[in-house]
Order: sequence, then C-alpha cells, then structure tokens
Amino acid sequence: MTGSRSTFTPEFRLEAAQLVVDQGYTVKGAAATMGVGKSTMDKWVRQLKNKRNGVTSNATPLTPDQRKIGELEKRIKGIEMEEEILKKATVDSTCQCNTLL
Repeated sequence: MTGSRSTFTPEFRLEAAQLVVDQGYTVKGAAATMGVGKSTMDKWVRQLKNKRNGVTSNATPLTPDQRKIGELEKRIKGIEMEEEILKKATVDSTCQCNTLL
C-alpha cells in the first residue's frame, strides 16, 4: 500500500495552529476543520508555542527573515524589561535622594 504524503505551506501550518492557540479550538476540532491528522495538528501547535516562547528546533532551518524577526523580538523583550526596571526605579526613588552626600 502506498500513500501520498501531503505537504502544507508554512502559512497553512501557522493558520491551522493559530486556531488552537489563539482562537480556542481543540486540537481535534482544528484538525478536522483544516483536514489534517490530529498528530500533525499537535505537532504544529507545539511548534507554534515553542516559537512564541523563543524555543526553536534545530531540525528546522530558519530563513534570514525568520532569524531577523527573532532577533528583533528578543530586542523588543529586552527593551521592555529595561523600561520596566526604569519605571520601578523611578517609583522607588521618588521618596529617596539619589545623590551622594
């Protein structure tokens, strides 16, 4: 018995995984809606969650655009953390003197 293996575009995979992650579908429901197997949908959802958490698979090479997006997302997170630290420092120092005596 031979079977043909379907290939799906990255955009299709992302859209399918977003049904579960962003729109509240169950994996089974999203798989049925998109016409793919449950295990395939599980894999795509796991990959999307890992990507959003900054975890990338060594098996999947990143395109230059994906790499640049990842770098920019890391920079944004770093800047947001710095901003939060500065906000806290400003609040903490409103009642304290920041000069050396």
